[in-house]
Amino acid sequence: MDYDLIFVIGVLLAVFSIPALVNAFSDGLLPRLALGMIAVGAGLIYLAIQSAPGAYSVEAVPDIFVSVVAKYLN
Repeated sequence: MDYDLIFVIGVLLAVFSIPALVNAFSDGLLPRLALGMIAVGAGLIYLAIQSAPGAYSVEAVPDIFVSVVAKYLN
């Protein structure tokens, strides 16, 4: 299993849920979809971190993104 890909998908889900969260709050609605996306993203990040302890640090995140994009575009 490619835990780097799982990590990247989790981060992207969490980041892309922020506009949906802001939109729901500004419209006065309950942000169900945004909260679900954050929960799934956090779960994927947690899974990746637990599978490879010490492999993911703040300094390594850009390198992980570049390696995943390079792996799946080539």
